[in-house]
Amino acid sequence: MRLLPCDVLARVAHVAHQAGAEFEVEVGRRLAETDSPVAELEPRVEPRVYVRNGFAVTLWTYYEPVPSRGVAPPEYAQTLEQLHAGMRQIDVTPPHFTDRVAEAQWLVGNRAHTPELADADRELLSNTLRSLRRAIVDRGAPEQLLHGEPHPANLLNTKKGLLFVDLETCCRGPVEFDIAHAPEEVSEHYPAVNQDLLRECRILMLAMIATWRWDRDDQLPNGRQLGTEWLGQIRAALDRDGLDADR
Repeated sequence: MRLLPCDVLARVAHVAHQAGAEFEVEVGRRLAETDSPVAELEPRVEPRVYVRNGFAVTLWTYYEPVPSRGVAPPEYAQTLEQLHAGMRQIDVTPPHFTDRVAEAQWLVGNRAHTPELADADRELLSNTLRSLRRAIVDRGAPEQLLHGEPHPANLLNTKKGLLFVDLETCCRGPVEFDIAHAPEEVSEHYPAVNQDLLRECRILMLAMIATWRWDRDDQLPNGRQLGTEWLGQIRAALDRDGLDADR
């Protein structure tokens, strides 16, 4: 939320998520030192998590939005490449991308938490998550610190240029895992992309976000509708790319 009159952006989470907030603050603080394209912490206060009444609060710079315009794929790719370059300069201990896949696998396997997920769809998600997780790891591609979810909703268009936000999703893995979250045209402008690995990462990403939409506690508007649409996209992608989710 935006706090006035001090004009600060406050990110508020339940205190149970304090560890994630602390990690986000640490990553944000270190990336700012590399001039990476990320939203910065509020400079007028100590960069830390403030706990109040059961909530964890972090304070960030508020950026006045510029008039809406589409982000050109080359600009998007260049900004993401700059972020990755900055991330290679900092030393933090993030979770591995497979840890996030494992969270999705747990949800798929827990009927009490995903009661509306049909058996055929549950099997599809389970097989896709398992097989592509293994396939991507087995490729042995170079890994580094990643944003984790650099999709358009986490990219601000500001007077300072494009800035990524929401650093609590940072993880370690191949850059293709990050690129998979961006519009498809972006990958055409990011150098040295492994296209086969990217295709696998895109389907894995779809399986993960589809799984979140079937969580009984999911609060995203039209979440079930999106989950159904993404299941259809997974089936189409597996068929188009000749991938076998049962392998």
